Amino acid sequence: MRPSARYGFLCGMDPVAALKQIALFLERSGAPSGKVRAFRRAAAVIEELPPDELAEHVRAGTLTRLSGIGQAISTVVTEAAAGGEPNYLKNLMADAGKPVAGGEALRAALKGDCHTHSDWSDGGSPIEEMARAAIALGHEWMVLTDHSPRLRVANGLSADRLRRQLEVVAELNVELAPFLILTGIEVDILLDGALDQDEALLAELDVVVASVHSKLAMPRAEMTERMLTAIANPHVDILGHCTGRLVTRKSRPESQFDPNAVFSACAQYGVAVEINSRPERLDPPRRLLRLAADLGCAFAIDSDAHAPGQLDWLPYGCERAEDCGIAPDRVINTCTADDLLSAIAARRGPY
Repeated sequence: MRPSARYGFLCGMDPVAALKQIALFLERSGAPSGKVRAFRRAAAVIEELPPDELAEHVRAGTLTRLSGIGQAISTVVTEAAAGGEPNYLKNLMADAGKPVAGGEALRAALKGDCHTHSDWSDGGSPIEEMARAAIALGHEWMVLTDHSPRLRVANGLSADRLRRQLEVVAELNVELAPFLILTGIEVDILLDGALDQDEALLAELDVVVASVHSKLAMPRAEMTERMLTAIANPHVDILGHCTGRLVTRKSRPESQFDPNAVFSACAQYGVAVEINSRPERLDPPRRLLRLAADLGCAFAIDSDAHAPGQLDWLPYGCERAEDCGIAPDRVINTCTADDLLSAIAARRGPY
C-alpha cells in the first residue's frame, strides 16, 4: 500500500507523517516551541479524521476550517497528499545538514541516551513518541528523566506522579520490546546537597541524573560542598550539566565550584560526568571536560531532549568528547542496557 492510500489519494506521502517530520526538523533546529506544537497538534487533528473526510477537505480546499490548520499547514497537507514531499519539508531538509563535523565514530557507538524529558514534566511530547523517535535513530534504549517536584516551572513529578509514570513505562516496554525505556529522573540538587525526591523511590529507578537548577551563582565553596554531597549519595549515577551555563541568546555564566574536587569525587564514587549536547548548554566547556578525563571520570553523552527532534542533538556532545580525547569505552551510553544496569547496580551496592 502506498503511504497515502488510506486517505484515498493516488500518490504522495502520508500527510500526518509529513507534519510530524516537519516538527522533528523544527525541534532539531531549535525553533520556537509554539511553532513545533502547531505542527504536532495539526498532525493529531488530521490523524483523527476519517480518511474520506480528509480527502474531501483536500479536494474542496477547506482544510483551514479544521481546528489548528492555518494556510501554511493546509499547504503542507495538500502537497503531501498530492505529490510527495511538501516544499516546507524540502526546505527544512535542505537547511539541516550535519550538526557538526567530527565525533562520527563515537556517535555510531552510542546505544542509548541517559537524559530525556516527556510531557509529564516540561517536555513537549508523550513518552511513547519520544521512545519511537529514539528507535528511529537506531537506539536500543533511552532513560526517561523528567524533573523532580521542586522544579515547579518544569512541572516536576511528585513521588505519586513518578510512581504512576513507572507503571506507564512498564506497559510501554511490553509494547516496544526489544527497545527499552529505562526508568529515571533528573533530580534537583538542593542547597544542602540533598536530593529532591524520596530516597527509597530513587533506589527503585534505573538511572538517576542529579543537576543543580537553583542558586547557580552561590559562592564557590558552598557550591562545591553542595555538589560533593550529592555526588556522594549512592543513588546518583550521573552529574548533569555541571556548570549550568547557557551559551546562546540568553547567556548565563558558569557556576563557580572547585572542579578538581568535584571531578575527583565523581571518579571516586563512579558518578559519570554528563556531556550535555543541547546547543544552548554544551556543558561542561572543553577545559573542564579535559580535566574530568584526566582525573579518570566516566561520561554520559546526553541530548537532554525535551522533544523528539532534539534526540538528534547527540553529535554536538560526541564532537566535543572526541576533541577532548574521550574514548568510547569511557562513555556509559555505549553500553547495552543490561551492561549499564549491571554496572549501576554494582556501583550502588545494597540499599
